[in-house]
Amino acid sequence: MSEIKKSIDKNDPLTPEAYENLLERYQFTVKELTPGKLIKGKIVKVTSSHVLVDIGFKSEGLIPIEDFEDDSAQSLRLGAEIEAILEKIDPKDGSLLLSKKRADTLRALDYLEKAHLSQGWVQGKIMEKVKGGFIVNVGIKAFLPENHADVRAIKDPDKIIGNIFKFKVIRFDRKSETAVLSRKLYLLDEREKRKRRIFSKLVKGEKIKGQVKSITNFGVFIDIGGVEGLLHISDMSWGKISHPSELFTVGQEVEVVVLDFDEAEERISLGYKQLTEDPWLKVPEKYPLGSKVKGKVISLTDFGAFVELEKGVEGLIHISDLTWSKKPVHPKKILSLGQEVTVVVLDINQEAKRISLGLKQAGPHPLELLKQRLGPGSRVRGKITSLTDFGAFMQIEKDIEGLIHISDICWEKIKHPSEKLKVGQEVEAVILNIDVEKQKVSLGIKQLEGDIWEDFFARHKVGDIVQVKVVRIAEFGVFVEITPGIEGVVFLSELDEKRVDHPLELFSGGEQRFAKIIKMNPKEKKISLSFRQAQIELQRMEYQKYLQARNDRLTLGDIMKDQLRHLPLAKEKVKKKEGV
Repeated sequence: MSEIKKSIDKNDPLTPEAYENLLERYQFTVKELTPGKLIKGKIVKVTSSHVLVDIGFKSEGLIPIEDFEDDSAQSLRLGAEIEAILEKIDPKDGSLLLSKKRADTLRALDYLEKAHLSQGWVQGKIMEKVKGGFIVNVGIKAFLPENHADVRAIKDPDKIIGNIFKFKVIRFDRKSETAVLSRKLYLLDEREKRKRRIFSKLVKGEKIKGQVKSITNFGVFIDIGGVEGLLHISDMSWGKISHPSELFTVGQEVEVVVLDFDEAEERISLGYKQLTEDPWLKVPEKYPLGSKVKGKVISLTDFGAFVELEKGVEGLIHISDLTWSKKPVHPKKILSLGQEVTVVVLDINQEAKRISLGLKQAGPHPLELLKQRLGPGSRVRGKITSLTDFGAFMQIEKDIEGLIHISDICWEKIKHPSEKLKVGQEVEAVILNIDVEKQKVSLGIKQLEGDIWEDFFARHKVGDIVQVKVVRIAEFGVFVEITPGIEGVVFLSELDEKRVDHPLELFSGGEQRFAKIIKMNPKEKKISLSFRQAQIELQRMEYQKYLQARNDRLTLGDIMKDQLRHLPLAKEKVKKKEGV
């Protein structure tokens, strides 16, 4: 078409006469065809320089091909509808010169103005990065500040170039045809709308579906329709988990329960374990006190071991309930992670969700086994493990120790076990008693020699005079040692012929005296003695010895003289002689 190839002079004046001739030619009125009017038409031909548009007149309209440089190929197909602004009528050939770009601009300005006034949004494509922000094509080139490109700072600006987004119009000037946009305000506005919509539908205890958006150490954030809720790690499983990633992955679709929400704080608490029944509700029925149950060791600490009985139900074996040994043993020396064990339920606190378990109680007590093999009177050997003021502990077997009381170390009185024993020393002892209930074994060393009390009572009787040593002084008398290991008591009344109120005034420790046995109780192994009676008895014995010695020295003349004194005559002579 020759007229298209001609260079069109837009400044070529059109005289009023020529304009009227054109109107008559195209049968238009001034009102119908004036520069600046928006005209609609269909593409009938595309050339290298222009696009011909059928606008329903005798002549097609011409649009420069440059006006389509930002459009897709689809917009240039034949028959496509298009809008353009009449810019000029060529006076030479009557061609109608149209501008699609100007139509796009006017439409864009209307679009921006309406959005600005109504606080609505516009859609545009981010074209390029410029200083301080981006250029966005919304029909015209608008500016997007960098801090308004997203809710969060954009780390890689190249990733958003070429993308189509929605924006709020925060500044607009029609005269200068400029606009400033904000994608951040649009996103915040949309989030607020979603928040109101979501919160209006939330109901505590209701099940909802969502998608895992992010995972942290303390929980998982789940998108439930544009609003995120927190699923805390404590609400993920009735059992213990180390990290939320054990159960969830980013992008995973999950069903959760609404536990609580606060619209003002934009907070939603979600639960996952609440989808199933709390296993603690049936713990007392499933694990009655005293019952033996099986479990798996899931944690070892300095104070004990945690055992999982089932998912969500764990119990603690305290270090004191691991073995029957009285010495503390670290759980790692007895158990290992993942090990299956049989334990006894010792206590249940359903409210606090605590179960006390016993490992040692699941088997027979070592003392029960010992009692089946050995009884009182049996001899055992072992090493002294420790000394105390009241006795010495001896290792009998593994996890079994017996106490040798200080009074059972030897028959003589000692102040401390260290006088006779030392730690590590191997000794022999006699089992005196095994008390399984109190978990005690009583041992004796002195009993290896036999009972010296029986021997003493067999060789002594009441009335015997014995030499004793004062070992202790009390308010009611003094304790004396008769022989090593055998003691008796001398009460106040038997200390002296005179009244004694304070034994310390007359006696001192280590002093030796003679005492008379005045009472013996073999059953209770008690002996009462008397210094006072012993003194009288010794005096009597001395007097008898004196008389005996005197009798041994009498002559025949002394005897005859003594006999004559008993005769009457002799008595009379004696009286006269005495002057009676």
